[in-house]
This record gives sequence, C-alpha cells and structure tokens, in this order.
Amino acid sequence: MAVYREPISKKCKSLGISPAVLGYTQKKETRRKFGAGSNTRKKLSEYGLQLKEKQKLRFIYGVLEKQFYRYYEIAVKEDGITGENLIALLESRLDNVVYRMNMAITRREARQLVGHGHFTVNGKRVDIPSYRVKPGDVVALHERSRKSPKFEQIMELTHGRPGPQWLEINREGRSAKVVRKPLREELDFEIQENLVVELYSK
Repeated sequence: MAVYREPISKKCKSLGISPAVLGYTQKKETRRKFGAGSNTRKKLSEYGLQLKEKQKLRFIYGVLEKQFYRYYEIAVKEDGITGENLIALLESRLDNVVYRMNMAITRREARQLVGHGHFTVNGKRVDIPSYRVKPGDVVALHERSRKSPKFEQIMELTHGRPGPQWLEINREGRSAKVVRKPLREELDFEIQENLVVELYSK
C-alpha cells in the first residue's frame, strides 16, 4: 500500500483533484475549487504532465510504483486500448470494489477492511486488497462482520452515494455482483490516461 505523509487536501490540490474523489469531505468554510488550474503557477513540460497524470492515478488508488507498472504491463498485453485497460484493472481491485459498493468511506479504509478479512468473494474470504475481481464475482461482507457497529456507521455515512453501473449493489444483503468490466467513461474524476501510457512507452 502506498503511504502518503503529506496531508490529503494538500496532495489533492497539487494533483488537481477533489478530495471527494477519495471519499473525503471538506468543511464548507475551507472548501476550495480543485481542478486542472489549481497548480498552474509553473507551466509543466510534456514529461511533467505525463508524470502528474501517473501520480494522480497512483494516489487515487493507493498503488506503489512497482505494482502500478505491473498493471501497465498487463494492460499492454490485453486486447483493446491500453489506457482503458489500465483503468479497468485499477477499478477491478477488491479494495476499490468495496469502496464503490459503499462498504467503506474511503479507498484507504477499504484496503484496511479487506486486509482484516471482512469481505468474501464468491463465498470465500479474501484479505488481499489488490485481488482482481471478474464479471460474475460476488463480493460480500463476511457473515461475522455484518452485526458490527462499524459497518452500520459506514452504511449510514455512505447512504445516497451512487455506485457504478458495472456493479449490481445489494445494500440489504451487504453485497455486490460484478456484472461487467468497468468502463473508462464511468470514472468520477478527470484523467488523461493516454499520457501515462506515453510515459511508460518511451
């Protein structure tokens, strides 16, 4: 798991993304606009732009460089557009699925919960956050964890947060079925994944 010592809001601002993308909320009095123009005091070079997009993806999904490059290598070998394949791989991580099915407030929390064995895939407990789910897989909260006040609180806090169309979410059953491969256009943040591909393909 990638560890970032820098405050979340400061890191988000430098990368031009909203903390909401990570599941964090901001107080009204301190809320600022986060976007592509948030850090434009210095014009970035082509390499700088490519590096920033890579850092953005790594930060959002909490992936270390070595593992991120491994995802890129897999994406290159798969059929289709490399950048879109890379996004689909990242979205298919078990910790991200737990976050997307609203069983964790942030992806960081989702990684911890998965690592502690709170979730199953097709009925079997999986404690590997990077586990890759496939269409047809069912991710569910473990039976022993269903009465935990922790998850009752999470469900309350994430109530009303929309889930992606590639997941069939059953809130009452504390589960979600992966109905298809995640699509790039369904992301809730802006990213130029083609720049990441260009960076690695040099």
